[in-house]
Amino acid sequence: MNPSRRSLIKWGTASGLWAGLGGTLGARAAARDLFAGKNPRPARACILLYMAGGPSQLDTFDPKPGRKTGGPFRAIPSSLDGAPISEHLPRLATQLKRTALIRSLTAKEGNHDRARHLMHTGYAPAAGADHPAFGALVAEARDHTTGGMPGYVSIAGPGEPAGFLPANYGPFPVQSPLRPVRHLGRARGVDQAQFEERLALWRQLEDGYAGGNGGAFARGRRAVGEQAAELMRSKGLDAFRVEARNEKARELYGKGDFGAGCLMARQLVEAGVPFVEVTLGGWDTHEANFERVKKLCEAMDQGMAALLEDLDQRGLLASTLVLWMGDFGRTPHINEKAGRDHHPECSSVLLAGGGIKGGQIVGASDQDGGEVRDRPVTVPDLYRTIAHVLDLNPEKTRVTPAGRPLKAVDGGQIIPGLV
Repeated sequence: MNPSRRSLIKWGTASGLWAGLGGTLGARAAARDLFAGKNPRPARACILLYMAGGPSQLDTFDPKPGRKTGGPFRAIPSSLDGAPISEHLPRLATQLKRTALIRSLTAKEGNHDRARHLMHTGYAPAAGADHPAFGALVAEARDHTTGGMPGYVSIAGPGEPAGFLPANYGPFPVQSPLRPVRHLGRARGVDQAQFEERLALWRQLEDGYAGGNGGAFARGRRAVGEQAAELMRSKGLDAFRVEARNEKARELYGKGDFGAGCLMARQLVEAGVPFVEVTLGGWDTHEANFERVKKLCEAMDQGMAALLEDLDQRGLLASTLVLWMGDFGRTPHINEKAGRDHHPECSSVLLAGGGIKGGQIVGASDQDGGEVRDRPVTVPDLYRTIAHVLDLNPEKTRVTPAGRPLKAVDGGQIIPGLV
C-alpha cells in the first residue's frame, strides 16, 4: 500500500523532530566542557547592577571623611563591621553584612568604551578579538535550562554584545522596565494556527537562505528567530511586567526606572533567566559630582537594598549572585567644577549571594582613596571568581573567526576567602 501524502508529511515531521532532538542532545554533550565541575553548589543566576559612567568610590562605599579629598558627605556605620559607607546609602548600610565589599579593584582602562568592554568581558579591547560579554558566556552555558526565556537580559542599558559567539546569546534589551515590552505576543488578529503557519513559512525561507549562503551568519539569524518564537510560548513572560505589580512591591523597590529594573531582575531570575543586567547611568560626574551622586544614590540605595532583601526572603539569594560595579572609580582630587574625573587605578565592587562568603571587606585603598594599599584585585581575578561561583570553566578555549584562541577568563585567580 502506497503511503498517503498526509502520512508522508507526518513521517517527515517526525523525522525532523528526531533530527532536532539528536542535534539538541549533541549540543548538550558539546556544552559539557563549558562547566568546570569544581563547584558542587553553583549559583543558578547572576544579576549585574551596572553603574554606567563610573561611580565615585569615595562617595559611595569607600568614604574618606575628614580628608581634603573626602568631599562633603558624611560616613555612616553599616552592618558590615569596619565598613562605613556614604550617608546617602542608609538602606544598603543595613544590608551590607550580606555582601563582600572589595575596595581594591584596580585596572588600566580610563576610557569609557574601553572600560565598559573590560568590565563586561574581563578582557581589554584588542584588535582581531571580538570578546563576548560574560553574560553571553552564561547564556551559552545555561542554554537548555531557561524554559524558553532569554539567557541574557539587559534592562535600561545596551549591555555588551555576544562578540564572536552566536547572536542569540547576546542581550535581550528592555529599554525601560516601566513600559511594556513590545512584541512578546502574537500580532492582533493572528490566532495560534495562523501563527504556526507563518512560522513554518519563515522556516522554509530561512532554510532556502541558509542553503544559498550558509555560514555562521545564517545560523545565528536562524537561532535568534527560533529563540524569539520560543520566548513567545514561554510561561515566564509575565516576569517582564512590573507596571501592574502590587503596590507593596513597587513601594519597596522604588517607582523609578532603577527600582523597577531591580524588581524585574528578581522576577526574571525567578522565571529562569540566568543573567540579568540592570543599568543605572549618570555616574560620569566631571561636574557637580556631589549633587548628582546624592540623587543617584537615592535610586541605587532603595532598589539594590530591596533586591537583596527580597531575594533573601524568597530563598533565592543563595542561588543568585548579585554583582555591583561600574566603568571605573573617580579621582580623589576634586576639580574646579566640583567634579571627579576618571580613575581606574582604584574602585569598589560588591558581591552578594550565590555562595559568596559575605560579611567581609577585601582589600583597602590608601588614606585618600586613590591607590590600592592592600590586596589588589584585578578584573581577571574578579571574573575567575565569578566563573567559579557559576561553575563555568575559565579555561574553556574558543578560536575567534580571526584564528585567535581565547580562554573564557583572561588569567587571574580566585579571590582568596570569597568562595
